[in-house]
Parts: sequence; C-alpha cells; structure tokens
Amino acid sequence: CAAERTQSPPLRAAFLHFPNGAWMPDWTPADGKSLVLSPSLRPLQPFANNITVFSGLDKPHSRTLDGHAHKTANFLTGMPVSTTTGRDFSAGGESVDQRIARHLQGQTPLHSLVLGGEPGAGGIDPANGVTLLYGSCISWQGPNRPVLPQVSPESVFDRLFGRNQRAQPSVASRRLLNFVLQDARDISRRLGQDDQIKLEEYLDSVDSMESRVRFLTQHPDHPLLRMQQSESLQRPAMPGTFARHLEVMLDLLVLAFRCDAIRVASVMLANDTSQQIFEMPHGWTEPHHTVSHHQADPGKIRQYQFINQWYVQQFATLLERLQAIPEGSGTLLDSCQLVLGSGMSDGNGHVPDDLPIVLAAGKLTGFSGARHLQYPDQTVPLCNLYLSLLMRNGVADKSFGDSQAPLL
Repeated sequence: CAAERTQSPPLRAAFLHFPNGAWMPDWTPADGKSLVLSPSLRPLQPFANNITVFSGLDKPHSRTLDGHAHKTANFLTGMPVSTTTGRDFSAGGESVDQRIARHLQGQTPLHSLVLGGEPGAGGIDPANGVTLLYGSCISWQGPNRPVLPQVSPESVFDRLFGRNQRAQPSVASRRLLNFVLQDARDISRRLGQDDQIKLEEYLDSVDSMESRVRFLTQHPDHPLLRMQQSESLQRPAMPGTFARHLEVMLDLLVLAFRCDAIRVASVMLANDTSQQIFEMPHGWTEPHHTVSHHQADPGKIRQYQFINQWYVQQFATLLERLQAIPEGSGTLLDSCQLVLGSGMSDGNGHVPDDLPIVLAAGKLTGFSGARHLQYPDQTVPLCNLYLSLLMRNGVADKSFGDSQAPLL
C-alpha cells in the first residue's frame, strides 16, 4: 500500500452522486448538533463517528431552470449550466474532483478516476430541450470539458493494470503521440456533439495510459506494480445486474486507493432520471425516477425512501471495505474523505436547496464526525464545503465556484 512508501498515508477524496434527489423527511436527522441518524441514513450507524450530515447547503445557480440537467451537471462545480442542444455545453467551471487532481498532478500514475453505474446518454432531453450529457456527467476539467464516467469494469481494470507498464516510450514516440493527439483534438472540434465526446473520451484514455507508463518507469517500486504481480488480481467481467455492477466499480475504487494509483475520484452511481428498478419489499416495482415524482402518494414515497436507503447502504459498504484494509498503524479509511449526495433535494419538485449531503472522513483527515450541521435556508452554497475539502487537500485557492468561505 501507499504507506509503505511514505511515513504517513496520503489523503484521498471521492465524490459520489446518487440520482433523483431524496425524500427529505426521512433523510434529515433530528435537530441538534449531535448526530442521530435518520431512517434513510441508518446504514451508516457503524461509522457514525466518521459521519457529518449537512442540512441547508444549496446550489443557487440551479434555481432558475427546471428539470434534472441543471441540478446534476453542476453538482461538483456549483456554477451555472448552459442551456444547449449543441456543442457549447458548459457546467460553469472545473469540478472539485478535477481541481484536486490537477493539484496532485504527477504524484500518482493516473490523474483521477471518474466512474459510473450506467452508460452515458447521448442526444437531447425531450422534456426540456437540453443535452442528455448533463444527466450523466458531474466531473469537468473545465467549463466545456466534461470527463465522462467509465462504466466498464474491464476498462477501469485495464487503465489501472494494463500490459507493458514498464515499457518506457521513446522521446520520438512520445512526440509522435502528442502530435497525433493534438491533431485528433483539432478534428474533434468539427464533429457533432456525441461523436466529439466519444473521441475526447478515447483520446483521454490514450493520454492517461501514456502518462501512467512514464510514471511507473520512473517509480519502479510503486505499489501498483507489485499489485499487478499478485496472483489474486483478476480482470473483472461485466456483471449481470446493476447492483453487482456498482459493487465491482466500488471495489475497483478501493483497489485504486489501496495501491495509490489515484488519490481522487468521482462516482456517478446512476444517471439522473435513472429508471432502475430495485428488488423491493411489498411488491414495489416502480422505476426510481417515477417514484421520485411521488406527488405525495404514500406508496411511492415509501419506495422512494427505500431506494435512497439502498444507495446509502452502498456508501456504507464502501466505508466498510476501506476500513477492512490495513494501512500504517490504522486502516485505509483513516485517510479518506468521501462525499455522498445528490444535485437536488426532493425530486418531486427538482429542488436545488437543502441538498442531501453526507461527509465520511477518517481520523487522519482533520475532520471530526458524529455531527449534524444545520444552516439557514438559502444562505450557504454547497461550494463552501468543497472549498474546505480543497484546502484540506493542500489546494491554496481562496475560493471555489460560488463559495463564500470555508465551511469547516
């Protein structure tokens, strides 16, 4: 693990987004600064000392337009999302995960991981006339530069442990590769939106592979190389169910943290407006997006709350896996900061205020837990929390997005 190379483990950060908001009466803990977990958050009870639940954090730039697109795409930027059907898509700025990754450039074999539970959507949303990209992307290297989630476990595995990692490219071959990449990016600007995004995704993958080879050649004792030689390491196949797929993707995230391949990640657990159908009690079978528009129907609300709790359980399982891995004098969880949340609160009204946000932080991060922090309605932007996380990870920026001041 990374602790074998450094006296104290490096900090890691991950941002996980679940779709379609939450049924807030069963999400929000009881009043008070001490944490009493609500029904939706109950799976986090074993980790209560690591948990801070926030009430009252908002995304003011998402208030002007209805629908999911303008609530989801800026979950990690906090900035205005352009209304577009074409190539001029924008989430207003660099996302917090990519800002941390840029700060850590050169310290790990890979820049970051951007993972997803469902394939990215192309085309136009007929409900509000904007690109469907916005509902399947929360990570942005810049206002107009989305980082599409990787949804294939095989592809993620290959990016981490691909072949020929020790083969250092020659100077000439690197120059040729850089020339080809730049030429291809010039061409991509003349393509349609969907083709442009696919080409950029491929080029980023090639660039990432080349950077990883160069890094590992310069660091022959890196734990990723030792992990690659492990007999227990096997390339995963594409799972047959949504639940199993998410489980494998989160296992790969843990593995990437464990071997110090990356120190920051974002995870789109499912696309917004996701129509996933879950195995629920009492014969409930309605799709997630459908029950999020509950219209105060008690039966739909119960299903909605069940799905919220299911996603929280996946988060709790991730914490459990991190805690099970020894590192230094503690565990891998001790150095992790993980945010779980959604770009809206009650999905029935697409509300961008009082967002459902949870921070799980290990004892080496400097954040305390077992807290419920409440803020006055429509006064504190979510980016205040992101600014605190940036500062804790060594980023010297004095602001981020629409932040006012550090939250913690």
